[in-house]
Amino acid sequence: MDVISWTGEQACQLQTALRLSNEAFADQLGVHRRTVGDWHARPEIVPRAEIQAALDTIYERSSAPVRSRFARLAWPSADSSPAQALRVAIAVVLRGAEVLLVQRRDDGALRWQFPAGIVKPGGSSEAVAIRETYAETGIHCAVQQELGSRLHPNSGASCDYFLADYLTGEAANLDTDENASVAWVPVSDLTRFIPPDRIYRPVLDALGVPA
Repeated sequence: MDVISWTGEQACQLQTALRLSNEAFADQLGVHRRTVGDWHARPEIVPRAEIQAALDTIYERSSAPVRSRFARLAWPSADSSPAQALRVAIAVVLRGAEVLLVQRRDDGALRWQFPAGIVKPGGSSEAVAIRETYAETGIHCAVQQELGSRLHPNSGASCDYFLADYLTGEAANLDTDENASVAWVPVSDLTRFIPPDRIYRPVLDALGVPA
């Protein structure tokens, strides 16, 4: 679905989908940071024509995951009451003594994490874990076992974790909108990339990494 005319509310929803700070979003649009702040304070505002065009351009150039997040915010399903929690499938891919990580662009910061993807209602978390790993990194993998699920302590999303084996492929950053880098990291060095308190405990146990 396309936006016919942007409002401040929809602009802020696009900002959220892009995971950008007010300053970073303002820079992309070529507007003052105060303008973005005004949209948050007065969502009924209709930006002027040149800003409408800039918003169109950013939306049209956005990756599929960004568009998906925006659609969930801007056009919630009419039959989604009570609302379903966002579900995410996370792949912990092993190649010998190495684990696959992506460096996510997160609100202006760069953070390492495991490949992940949004699971649509009725979809298979295992299939999403495999598919999104390939889409993000070019790596084919096979799920070895499910490690469990939790509500993520920061995002509140429902997360399903899968331990997977490397099959084939060369690691590459195939989603440059979302990620800055992709790397095979020694399991022994994992907590240098991701603080242990941010890693689901069953993942640490499966990898033999002390908490």
